[in-house]
Amino acid sequence: MFGWLQSKHPGTPLPQVAFYQALRAVLRLILLLFFRMRAYYPERVPVVGAALLVANHQSYMDPPIVGCPIYRRHLDFVARGGLFDNPAMGRLFSLLHSVPVKEDGGDTGAIKEVLRRLGAGRAVLIFPEGSRTTDGEVAEFKRGVAVLVKRSCCPVIPVAIEGAYQAWPRTRRLPRWFGHRVAVMYGRAIPHVDLMRDGPDAALKRLHDEVESMRAALRARPAAGAGYR
Repeated sequence: MFGWLQSKHPGTPLPQVAFYQALRAVLRLILLLFFRMRAYYPERVPVVGAALLVANHQSYMDPPIVGCPIYRRHLDFVARGGLFDNPAMGRLFSLLHSVPVKEDGGDTGAIKEVLRRLGAGRAVLIFPEGSRTTDGEVAEFKRGVAVLVKRSCCPVIPVAIEGAYQAWPRTRRLPRWFGHRVAVMYGRAIPHVDLMRDGPDAALKRLHDEVESMRAALRARPAAGAGYR
């Protein structure tokens, strides 16, 4: 009876899947009403099978901006470990399939957990800048991410977010609820062999360039561009 719901995140308890599904619907409504969210090509995220999504990081809004438009499956998220210090918040993030990662360098435990989930056929979202942007631009991707990309052995999907920095910069405790549009664009999946052909450094540069190119495409869209300035 609930097979369609269980298929969103196989192997996870049904109440947890239902919680994610309900919260996704609420957050999507908020993003549409207050931030006029637009999503381009979410169908590029495969329905089943392992996939690593790599996105720029503009604000606390980024995980729902990326996850809400994907109807056919649930995402797993790599989140800053400090967010789990509060027991209630930690429980919430765990219910949303999140993996905590240490902020002070490499976290082999987190990498192993992400690889385990990819091995189980999950779609995992990471932010390779490591923290939210300070100026709206895309910072250099952390070298440690190259290890994860190299060992993932699955397609990698670049994702671009635009407008979230203006709507909720890291200098504000709360978002600006009106006057700013947010958008997300999903790139084409890059096969692992293709991405790693010239080594991990070249792979990171390619992903960075893909994200930057899609950000430019989002800003150039006439129906949305004014919302990003």
